[in-house]
Amino acid sequence: MAYVVADPCVKCKYTDCVAVCPVDCFYEGKNSLAINPDECIDCGACEPECPTTAIFEESELPAKWAVYKDMNALVSGAKKASELDTASWPEHLKSQAGSATTWANITEQKKPLPGADDAAKEENKIAALTHESGG
Repeated sequence: MAYVVADPCVKCKYTDCVAVCPVDCFYEGKNSLAINPDECIDCGACEPECPTTAIFEESELPAKWAVYKDMNALVSGAKKASELDTASWPEHLKSQAGSATTWANITEQKKPLPGADDAAKEENKIAALTHESGG
């Protein structure tokens, strides 16, 4: 089992988790992070470091954020869109899935996005999630 970055990370992108990852399995999008499930060693070091509680062990991922498991796999390069069931994805993500590129690996802590502290209080941010790589 791997860890998954979910909805609370969107529009925040705190990278405290990246700084403690022993295997550098985080990938950086325009407004979120993702964990490559094939590279994650399930050590759990990242989970308590996340100030927005956005990281979950796969088996503990809330059902309302189940789409993030596949999203993490897609944007981190672990799976191709054709290997995933995108039927339940929001339309804006479903339409981008086929053209999604692998996000860049991130190995060092960076500043969060502008307005991250306010965005951390928001819920249901998936509408703002994009497949775009960031940096």
